[in-house]
Amino acid sequence: MFDPGPDGRPARAREGGHSAFRVVHAGGDATGAEVERALLAATTDRRLPLLAGHVAVDALRDDRGAVAGLAVLDDAGRPGALRSPAVLLASGGYGQLYASTTNPATATGDGVALALRAGAAAADLEFVQFHPTVLYTGPAVGRRPLVTEAVRGEGAVLLDRAGRRFMTGVHPLADLAPRDVVAAAITRTLAATGADCVHLDATALPDFSRRFPTVYAACREAGIDPVREPIPVTPAAHYACGGVVSDLHGRTTVRGLYAAGEVARTGLHGANRLASNSLLEGLVVGARAARAVAADRETLRPTAAECLAASPAVPIAPRDVVQQAMTAAAGIGRDAAGLAAASDRVEAVTSVAVPAGRAGVEEAALTLLAQAVLAAAGTRTESRGCHVRTDFPDRDDRWQRASLEITLDTTGRPVVRTGTAVAA
Repeated sequence: MFDPGPDGRPARAREGGHSAFRVVHAGGDATGAEVERALLAATTDRRLPLLAGHVAVDALRDDRGAVAGLAVLDDAGRPGALRSPAVLLASGGYGQLYASTTNPATATGDGVALALRAGAAAADLEFVQFHPTVLYTGPAVGRRPLVTEAVRGEGAVLLDRAGRRFMTGVHPLADLAPRDVVAAAITRTLAATGADCVHLDATALPDFSRRFPTVYAACREAGIDPVREPIPVTPAAHYACGGVVSDLHGRTTVRGLYAAGEVARTGLHGANRLASNSLLEGLVVGARAARAVAADRETLRPTAAECLAASPAVPIAPRDVVQQAMTAAAGIGRDAAGLAAASDRVEAVTSVAVPAGRAGVEEAALTLLAQAVLAAAGTRTESRGCHVRTDFPDRDDRWQRASLEITLDTTGRPVVRTGTAVAA
């Protein structure tokens, strides 16, 4: 149920990089929650079993290498198997690679890691989008409240520590520039002023609490009144433009394995996703993937015995060390020395073991994603979209339309293929 406008049709908002009011919304600023509510409501007839609290560990595969189901842990950590000729990954991204993120604690790249271990290709993993404005309440680790870009779409402006607007002249759209431009400008401003945050002034916006109830509640909980004072904000890891290579119908490079949403790399988002296209892609490709599975079902029947071996030992590093290393070296502004140091730091604390429980599965995924992102970011020697190399600050069009494909070698380590136009 989207918010209606005066004419009864869905109201539309504008966000970063938008030249038109094009975004429908629900609950003011709770659109994702409303989409989730509607999807869950559609399962109340119990025709679709939901296994809450379970975690996928690895794909089961038949003797052709096609997917034949999933190895899982239930909500008590007990191992089991779900047998199916098709698996659709819709597990989101890997924002938890970083100490500060808008993503929930479960966004640890599990789906990408599972696909890589199943033999699928990933691409564009170096393109991690940082949202320019999350609420700053002091140094913190974990999920941070998002201050939606629609606040700037309604007229709010960014100010530095001295109260000056700093986006004017940076981009023709000023405060509504694309996310990579705004996040980079904030980062430069913080470095130049030594401040911990910048401020988003929304005090001139009418009916703030009604239009943005989620943001208003988060601010009030932190002791900030956005109606009367500017909101302290900083960038934080937000969205993975890359993921499991898939076509526009969710098919990956492994038979029987499909992907939709942030876990997938369809190519639709390029080097820097346009605001609000994530929910749109999930809805469109999710429906297409369901139809693709139905169309493929006769060719998806597993052959011979399904493989259900014991969970393999994989590289695992502590989550906090991975987050510290990635935040220090692979955020907004990267260089070869920092990326190499981060890789060495993760490697120094990595051990090979069988993941223990959900936490172990998530740490194994984060370790693999850190290795892959660092390798890809070190290989792409240019700045493009949300991948910014301070030692290669210019765009190099030898890389135009070229993606870096990631697969795993026989030891389970990421291998980067350069200069390939990746398509499933």
